[in-house]
Amino acid sequence: MKRFILEDLRKWRVSKYRKPLILRGARQVGKTWALKEFGKEFANVAYFNFDESEEYRQFFETTKDVGRILQNLSFASGQSINTDTLIIFDEIQSCNSALNSLKYFCENAPEYYVACAGSLLGLALSKGFPVGKVDFLDIGPMTFSEFLIANGDQTLFCYLNSLGAAEPIPDAFFNPLCEKLKMYFVTGGMPEAVLRWTADRDVSLVNNALDGILGAYQKDFGKHHDDADESRRHDVQKINLIWNSLPSQLARENKKFLYSVVRGGARAREYEDSLQWLVDADLVTKVFRISKPALPLSAYEQTDCFKIYHGDVGLLRRQSRLSHTAFAEGNRLFSEFKGALTENFVLQSILRQFDGKPNYWAQAPYEVDFVVQSDNDVVPVEVKSSENVSSVSLKNYLDFYPETPLAVRLSMRNLSHDGKILNVPLFAADQLHKLINIALRK
Repeated sequence: MKRFILEDLRKWRVSKYRKPLILRGARQVGKTWALKEFGKEFANVAYFNFDESEEYRQFFETTKDVGRILQNLSFASGQSINTDTLIIFDEIQSCNSALNSLKYFCENAPEYYVACAGSLLGLALSKGFPVGKVDFLDIGPMTFSEFLIANGDQTLFCYLNSLGAAEPIPDAFFNPLCEKLKMYFVTGGMPEAVLRWTADRDVSLVNNALDGILGAYQKDFGKHHDDADESRRHDVQKINLIWNSLPSQLARENKKFLYSVVRGGARAREYEDSLQWLVDADLVTKVFRISKPALPLSAYEQTDCFKIYHGDVGLLRRQSRLSHTAFAEGNRLFSEFKGALTENFVLQSILRQFDGKPNYWAQAPYEVDFVVQSDNDVVPVEVKSSENVSSVSLKNYLDFYPETPLAVRLSMRNLSHDGKILNVPLFAADQLHKLINIALRK
C-alpha cells in the first residue's frame, strides 16, 4: 500500500525546525505501519511499545535526562540508538512520563529523530501537553486516491491527479472511476478492510474486518475508565448511545445533531462530555454551522449548532448494516439513507485538503452541506448523491451572497465549470482544492 503521509514524514525529517513528532489518528488507521515504513529510510529503527512492554515506562518515570533514557532503552532493547536512528514510541498514551519527556528531547536532544503514535492519543493530549515542543501530523483512513493505488488502479489515480482544467472527463475514465468509488464506499479506507479486498476480493472478509474494528472501538469506550467509579460507568453508556445513534443522525434530511435522537428527553449538558470524548478519540468529526460565510470562518461558528460525521465511510456503512449488494444497483449506494455515505465521504476528502475544518451554512429552509476556506476565498460545497443536481439551497446561498466567487457541486455528473458553478464528480473529491484554484484562476 502507498500512504501519502510518508511524504509529510519526509518533510518533517529534513526540516531545520524539526521537533519530536506526534502522529495523530484513530485506532487502526495505519499510524504504526506508516512510522515503521518510514523507518526503512533510516539506518536503523528503535521501536518501543509502551502497551506491550510496560517495563519501558520506568525509564521515563525515574529521570528526565534524555541521555540516561536513551542509554537505558538501548541496553533494554539490545540495539544501538544514535542520530541516524528513527526512535518510535508507540502507544505513548500508556506512559504519561514518556509523553512529557518529548519536551526534553526537543530542548536538550533535538538531533534525535523521535516519532510517536498511540490509540486514543487525542484523549491524552486533551488533558494538557507542553505547547510548542512537538510537531503534529494527522493521519486518517486511506483516501479514495490511496485506495485506487492499493487496488491496482494506478492509471486511474494518475489520470485524476493530472487534471489541469475543469473539462469533461472521457467515459473511458469516468465510468470505471464511478465503479471504483462504489467499491470504496463498501470497503471504506481502514487499511485492514482495503487489504482484505485487494488480496481476496471477498466482501464477507471486508465486513469481518470492519466488524472487528467497530468492536475494538466499543471496547475502547470502557477501557480507559475506572469501573469502580459509578459516574464513569454512566459515561461509557452515554458514549455508546451517541455512537449507536450515528446512523440515525445521518439518515435524517436535516443532519443537525440532536441529543433527542440519542435518547428520548436527552439534554446537551448530560451528553456533551461524552460526545467530546468521541471527538477527542478521532472517531467522529464535528462540523459547526456558521452565521455568515466570511473570513475567518471560525469567527462565525455557532457552537451550539453542529453536525456529526463518522470517521470512515466503510465503517459507517457497516454500522448502518447497509448491504454491499447495493453496489450492483446503479447509483443506489450513493443515495441510500439520504446520501449519508456520500456526504460522509466528501467530508473525509475535504479534511485532508483545506486549512481548518469545514463548516456548513443554514438559513431555514435552506442548507448548504459544507463551506470551506480556500486560501482567501469562502466557497460553498453542495453534495448530491446522483445526477439530479437541482439545488434550491445553493441557488439561495448565491442570492444571499452575490459576492461569492465560486460554488462547488459534487455529484455523479461530469466535470464542468459554468459561470459560478463548478461541478465535480464525486470520485474527484480528493482533487477539490486543486480544481477550485483552477476555476478561480479562470
